[in-house]
Amino acid sequence: MAYASAWLKCWHPDAFCAALLNSQPMGFYAPAQIVRDAQEHGVEIRPVCVNASRWDCTLEPTGRPEDEGSRFAVRLGLRMIKGLANSHAAAIVAARADQAYASIEDLWRRVRVPIAALTRIAEADAFRPSLGLSRRDASWAIKGLAPEELPLFAAASDRAGENNPEPAEPAVVLRPMTLGREVVEDYGHTGLSLRRHPASFLRDTLKQRRTVTSAEAMGSRDRRWLETAGLVLVRQRPGSAKGVMFITIEDETGVANLVVWTKVFEAHRRIVLGAGMIAVQGRSQREGEVVHLVAHRLTDLSRELGSVGRQGTVSPLPHGRGDEIHHAVPAPDPGASDPEGPRPRNMYVRSLNLDTIAVKGRDFR
Repeated sequence: MAYASAWLKCWHPDAFCAALLNSQPMGFYAPAQIVRDAQEHGVEIRPVCVNASRWDCTLEPTGRPEDEGSRFAVRLGLRMIKGLANSHAAAIVAARADQAYASIEDLWRRVRVPIAALTRIAEADAFRPSLGLSRRDASWAIKGLAPEELPLFAAASDRAGENNPEPAEPAVVLRPMTLGREVVEDYGHTGLSLRRHPASFLRDTLKQRRTVTSAEAMGSRDRRWLETAGLVLVRQRPGSAKGVMFITIEDETGVANLVVWTKVFEAHRRIVLGAGMIAVQGRSQREGEVVHLVAHRLTDLSRELGSVGRQGTVSPLPHGRGDEIHHAVPAPDPGASDPEGPRPRNMYVRSLNLDTIAVKGRDFR
């Protein structure tokens, strides 16, 4: 089995990535790790799209002549949208078989899925690739959907409308989200982001405290003292390890493997078990190509991670070659933003933790 998996990953990384995503939830690796690894091996990952995605993740032609028949792009499936029922996704896929959806209202009239399902699709940014609607624009359009009237009342409304037609609603321009906010929403509704890694927004701050990247930490010489930082992905505490904990963290350059001895774990128990992002000071330990960082001090960076939603300029999701509409989003007015609160929101309740990236670490004990 191990040889077959290694062969498939080597020669067909696109199919391997799609198969692992379709097998979730499973084992050791989270979807964000699987997608990042596939991208590092040259696989194009395309976002969830209401007109292109099926329930499972699928393979699509890349559109490049050199890849014809040998390499495919992975289209994320509707299964990636948190809270979306399989039955609702199946109805959406079946109804668009003959004709793609032209608008949110067209989808709703043809499929009649609950408004809650459409809202989850909008929050996952699945209307953007083919319809050109951002999260906010899509959510606004969904709020304007009117329930279908009974035939008797509909006929009466039609007769009344001949003399008193409904006035057209004025166009509403919603403030676009910053890139950081888009990443936060991606993680919140699909568990991963195709835009940027959250740690990349904090790189300047980390450089000021002389924190190196995970790639540099794992490429360092033996017994070098350093500090690195990243999102906590996996915590392992095997029964045979006599209390030693192994942690995997990730930044925009890759992963770093940490060894936390019992005394260090007890001294930093709250951080180890509760932090979404940590900085670790320690000494590298190299045995050939295997590198670990033996932790001596851990710092909770969850507060810094919570600032990601207020960072970055406005930038839409990169489109795949198979997507139809490319819409440029105007940059926000810097003078109109609130320097003290999250810029994309007009109402903010600090206790709700709306700007915190929810990274669900995997614990094995």
